[in-house]
Amino acid sequence: MKRVSDEPAYVLHRYDWSETSLIVEVFSRHHGRVVLVAKGAKRPTSSYRPVLLPLQLLRLGWSGDAEVRTLKAAEWGGGAVMPRGDALMAGFYLNELMMRLLARDDPHPALFDHYTLVLQHIAQPSGGRGEALLRAFELLTLREVGVLPQLDLQTLTMRELEPTQTYALRPEAGLIQAPADDRQALAGKHWLALQKALDGPSPIAGVLPVCEAEGSTLKPLLRAMLQYHCGGAVLRTRALMMEIAQL
Repeated sequence: MKRVSDEPAYVLHRYDWSETSLIVEVFSRHHGRVVLVAKGAKRPTSSYRPVLLPLQLLRLGWSGDAEVRTLKAAEWGGGAVMPRGDALMAGFYLNELMMRLLARDDPHPALFDHYTLVLQHIAQPSGGRGEALLRAFELLTLREVGVLPQLDLQTLTMRELEPTQTYALRPEAGLIQAPADDRQALAGKHWLALQKALDGPSPIAGVLPVCEAEGSTLKPLLRAMLQYHCGGAVLRTRALMMEIAQL
């Protein structure tokens, strides 16, 4: 039986398996999204009970080679405090993205590191950068799973972007030229800046300035891409945030 120990991971989702146990979906650095059964985790005396929390870095161990492995060890890995309020909802939104977009047993170590960094930032007072951080992570996630087109070329023609021309991002067509008065389009210079940042050594830091300046335009473009690649259904956390905003 395959055995993994001391693996950095985050809990994405958990649900009851029996009266005393849990099924836990985790995002691990070297093994991707993995499903574990935490036997006895609901018992008051279980060592898993206070540890298996979302948005906290954990060190996990498990065994097995079936679709559902058996959790053998779980320890808190230290790091950021538990987010609160809007930051908590943002964290759950990130988790839902991982659940919907990542295939099981498909490692994404770079995305794991980006996820860790974004969680650290949103758990602290962000000075209004929370939305920009979400846009940055959406861009990086789309790129990591292979559905974000090159942002310095028109997708259908492979022509280079003109800095002063406007372009829109469409789920089925990629990056296309748009009329100058299209409110859901960005100037070529912004797309070029995003691509340069994505190719750089610190993608999150690189894309944040554009996400802060053009976030209101990027948001519907990226949400349309995400909804399309998530099968068309509105993300539950997004729907909940919209309901809270209406209240």
